[in-house]
Amino acid sequence: MPASDRHYDCLIVGAGIIGLAHALAARRAGLRTAVLDREARAIGASVRNFGFITVTGQPEGITWRRARRTRDVWAEVAPLAGIDVLQHGLLMCARRPEAVTVIEEFAAGPMGEGCRILRGNALAEHHPALRGDLHAALHSPHELRVESREAIPRVTAWLQQARDVAVFPRVAVHGVDTGRVETSVGRFTADHVVVCPGPDLVTLFPEVIARREVTLCKLHMLRVADPGFVLPAPVMSDLGLVRYLGYAGCPSLPALRARLEAEQGAWLADGIHLIAVQGADGSLVVGDSHHYDASPDPFQPRAVDDRILAELSAVLEIPRPEVVERWTGVYPSGPDVAFREAPMPGVRLVMVTSGTGASTGFALAEETIADLLGQPPPAHQEDA
Repeated sequence: MPASDRHYDCLIVGAGIIGLAHALAARRAGLRTAVLDREARAIGASVRNFGFITVTGQPEGITWRRARRTRDVWAEVAPLAGIDVLQHGLLMCARRPEAVTVIEEFAAGPMGEGCRILRGNALAEHHPALRGDLHAALHSPHELRVESREAIPRVTAWLQQARDVAVFPRVAVHGVDTGRVETSVGRFTADHVVVCPGPDLVTLFPEVIARREVTLCKLHMLRVADPGFVLPAPVMSDLGLVRYLGYAGCPSLPALRARLEAEQGAWLADGIHLIAVQGADGSLVVGDSHHYDASPDPFQPRAVDDRILAELSAVLEIPRPEVVERWTGVYPSGPDVAFREAPMPGVRLVMVTSGTGASTGFALAEETIADLLGQPPPAHQEDA
């Protein structure tokens, strides 16, 4: 490859959703852009998740605003890239009176904008497949859901074909400095470099990642056969209320947590909270759990899966879910929701350390490119 073909305005290291989001933001800023990744195609967390772009329940402040902006970018990109939006909204189902109080408090506050509480006949009419003993549900209109396994390859192809982004698969990056990137196929040069390493904590800037106290999180995921009904929106349950930081300010949350600790302590110990989404073929993607380690083991204990499925059956009329596929995912996790650092001039290290890459990545990328170019911050970053 001639040296002239190895120089770009912006080089992105990593072709997961965070890297792709930065490629889009860079092209929208008019930068000649390339993406480098060691894999032949996306195989990590970006394709092993729910494809659920979640707004409601995100932490108050910049993360919530990033989620709203990212949702809007997904809505723009999806039809251009040939991606179907399969579901809209969210149903946060309350199995216990304490959970009802929490969702009522949330809906009444500023973070509950646009949300409503469904009860009784209204809940049954909205979704007949919900268990009849549910007390209520918080309905949010803000979310989108895509099929990750299809969406990430299609975003990649669209960036290449319609946005003229160069993508170099099977290229390992082993060194980054101002203006240059050293790889398994030689040196690339660029005015700007964005490193999006995903779960690789040791190859690039390990000292920064260690200082940020990043480890890895392993989660269990399941695909359940078509249950014979249409799920109008992704579904969550009480366990999600104590998991998602957006509900942390609800005064009644400690009472719900205490009851969950007494009744579902094993679920909490496994970091389980229910998300169930539906694909075009009718099957449900269901999860998930959270176990933390610097090098997570590759195994998927049945007991954890059984607890996830028990929570599914406690919310939806699926007494005996038929599992047709199982897999694990791994993503970086740390005390920050996400962070961006400048380890050297012209270089930015960007990590989402909360499992919210699909939900916040496009907005985070807009912030990074504006920062690199010395431009004013995006509108969502300035909002009070």
